[in-house]
Amino acid sequence: MFTGIIEEVGTVKKVISACSSGEIEIAASKVLEGTRIGDSIAVNGVCLTVTRLMAGGFCADVMPETLRRTNLGLLSNGSQVDLERAMSAEGRFGGHIVSGHIDGTGTIVSMKQEENAVWVRIKASEDIIGLIVEKGSITIDGISLTVATLGTDFFEVSIIPHTASETILLKKRAGDLVNLENDILGKYVKRLLGIEPVKKESKITMEFLAEHGF
Repeated sequence: MFTGIIEEVGTVKKVISACSSGEIEIAASKVLEGTRIGDSIAVNGVCLTVTRLMAGGFCADVMPETLRRTNLGLLSNGSQVDLERAMSAEGRFGGHIVSGHIDGTGTIVSMKQEENAVWVRIKASEDIIGLIVEKGSITIDGISLTVATLGTDFFEVSIIPHTASETILLKKRAGDLVNLENDILGKYVKRLLGIEPVKKESKITMEFLAEHGF
């Protein structure tokens, strides 16, 4: 589990492709502290398992499903990535609950400066937009952010200078893909209410939820 508070920006040193999967080597420093083989590190919001450690970096395997769902397949030598270690039991919950399981990608539409902040508009699929609420949480390339405005096929976030300096988001441009993870609470509620096609009818109603304290 992660919090969406980026610890450092790493640099891709090597991408080894094998058909529709591969291995990625990333140069980093802070996220290596206390890290062992088998630990989890979120790379652009994607939970990856550390398979090898070396001085100044780590390696992780990337499976086909990850490449289908995320923007990791677009990385190349020199690409910068947001990094966060899995949350420790004694750590502070500075962001929100982030699983590192990406729901899909969105496309940056525009960036607009407003005094000390930058508004970023992202277009996303209906499945992702349907689980977003205004002033709720969204994870963009591993960054825990608050949804400022919500449209029918887009949403916007407002980036403060600290977030801009500690992450790669504002280094991107219109047309770039970003990894998106919806708030996990919304996904479970959707599933329980039987909204997904795999469950056409649900015995759980709003009255049932209210009766049981939800």
